[in-house]
Amino acid sequence: MSTPDPVKSQNTPKAAKEAAPRPEKAGPGERQDHRKAAKQFLESPEHAASHDTRVWAMRQRRDATMEGVEEWEELRDLASQIKTHALTHLDEYLEQFADNAAANGVHVHWAGDAADHNRIVHEIFKDHGVKKVIKSKSMLMEECGFRHYMEGVGIDIVETDLGERIQQLDAEDPSHVVVPSVHKMRSDVAKVFSETIGSDPDNDDAYYLTEQQRQHTRPLILDADAGMTGANFAAAETGGFVVCTNEGNADLSANVPNLHVASIGIEKIVPTLSDMGVFIRLLSRSALGSPITQYTSHFRAPKEGGEMHIVLVDNGRSKRLGEDKFWSSLKCIRCGACMNTCPVFRRSGGLSYGATYTGPLGLILDPSIDAYRYSNLPFASTLNGSCTNVCPVKINIHEQIFEWRRVLAEDDQIPWTKRKSLAAAGDVLASPKAYRTAVKSAHSALKYLPDWTIYNKLNAWGQVRDFPDVPAEGTFHDWYRKHRLNNSDTAGEG
Repeated sequence: MSTPDPVKSQNTPKAAKEAAPRPEKAGPGERQDHRKAAKQFLESPEHAASHDTRVWAMRQRRDATMEGVEEWEELRDLASQIKTHALTHLDEYLEQFADNAAANGVHVHWAGDAADHNRIVHEIFKDHGVKKVIKSKSMLMEECGFRHYMEGVGIDIVETDLGERIQQLDAEDPSHVVVPSVHKMRSDVAKVFSETIGSDPDNDDAYYLTEQQRQHTRPLILDADAGMTGANFAAAETGGFVVCTNEGNADLSANVPNLHVASIGIEKIVPTLSDMGVFIRLLSRSALGSPITQYTSHFRAPKEGGEMHIVLVDNGRSKRLGEDKFWSSLKCIRCGACMNTCPVFRRSGGLSYGATYTGPLGLILDPSIDAYRYSNLPFASTLNGSCTNVCPVKINIHEQIFEWRRVLAEDDQIPWTKRKSLAAAGDVLASPKAYRTAVKSAHSALKYLPDWTIYNKLNAWGQVRDFPDVPAEGTFHDWYRKHRLNNSDTAGEG
């Protein structure tokens, strides 16, 4: 799903003077340090405030739109049930989809992993002499590292989604599954465009920037040898699929060149065409608070005189389907609602996660891709449950985040210091007596210990927060015993 880019947002504050922060991404064989990367993002207060404002506005619009749909909860229940049925009969529906697509004149390919996907598409391009490709927004292709692969074999890929194009020109990953450049401000986009397409570096008007990009990209679209899309949903009943955009870029990618290649994750399959109606009602409302995307494009067969290929991609999805605690994450429709409500994501920025999937969604998907590299991510959550509450297909996101913490700890996939501190905390919390003793000791320590014992490199909490100068007198347990437990008149209150 693509959206109007955030450069158009009315919530954009006054242009920032410094460039958008670039949080560090872990190298090969390294753990992603979300805390450090988030700190780097927060070093630009204007960008941090802008990001929080924009993302939270999408959550607020989602709530307002939801209130106008009387059967909202029934839709969520139905969507969850459809996904459960489809995923538990996935082999049957995949075969049905492939057979029907082939009957429609589509070439169907099966990719076991990202490398298979990139190789298959490359072979299709070689067979057709393709050198220039336009593509609409696709998180699956980001997941497969598709664009970088194609650049390595001499094939030019042009993103047609405005947000994705901004990120491509800036040599930066998308930071959100729906609004890829939401962390940037207008001044950032003006700088990127001036350096890459020659626009006026001092003009950060949203309409000017959008028109500059349109004029620069349109000739590339018209000259393309092939077009690529992803898919939001694919119907087994018809062998067709739907792509939802707000810019019409999927229609350009699919119809301007004669060759159309669609990369579709196997979890995107739903049984019937009518099932799509349920998800289309939920998707844009959950993502942006709009009733529907500007374009809801149905593709079933090649255009007249053209050729269509579909690549069905597994890339770990079958393995996840067999995981008792995590299989329901495959229900995700990539609306981004969980990100928009997450207080950690809103304040740390998507690039701090160092992964294709960010926010609460990333916390439950990324460790299944690389447990070591993303072992820190499930701890980047308050476990407040808001992500689960807004999920349109009712994935128990916060419970899966908590479960990933347990799995990673048991598999020794978290840093030694974190393992030891969590083990110590577990011992204390498991014993009421030890817990109360620790609380009383900490209460006294805050009064008398010198600052260096609290504010040091070993105490991440103290590096960014100040403890109160005068701790509260007594603990909550002391207060409860005095005011509630021993007062028969009020023992049942509270």
